[in-house]
Amino acid sequence: MAEPQDAVDIVESQWRSERPDVDSSPVAVIGRISRAALLLQRELVRLYEQFGLAEGDFDVLATLRRHGEQLLTPGDLSSTTMVTSGGMTKRLDRLEEKGWIRRDDHPRDRRGKLIALTDEGRALIDRAVEAHYENERRLLDELEPEERDQLAALLRKLLLSLEDPREG
Repeated sequence: MAEPQDAVDIVESQWRSERPDVDSSPVAVIGRISRAALLLQRELVRLYEQFGLAEGDFDVLATLRRHGEQLLTPGDLSSTTMVTSGGMTKRLDRLEEKGWIRRDDHPRDRRGKLIALTDEGRALIDRAVEAHYENERRLLDELEPEERDQLAALLRKLLLSLEDPREG
């Protein structure tokens, strides 16, 4: 019985057939990472929507929750999430409208604001985070614990080679 093929196997096979002179082997890794990221993102967003959250909303609320009682500026949030500063303002407006965050005046910057979770926002993100990590566990069910550890180590190595340490 033939081993099952994924979409990347088909792409790589087609390139080997059409352009045998080109080494298409990197697609076996890059293509799978890209495709897996898209498919995983779809599953994650589906869960966020169950809590009335968009993807960026979850990211902002989770970032605030991870920082405990520390108040963050909009700039802090932009630098630690995948949301641009312009997008952050709109997102914060929406989250504040829903009663999930509040903006406090910055004590050392008259124009600045500090962002905090409201009690309602904290309760929401606590429920959402529990469901999120259960969902992520479900998405990785096909991998044995040792395989997850191996994959995590290999992806960490790849990320460290790609990330700009100045952006951290």
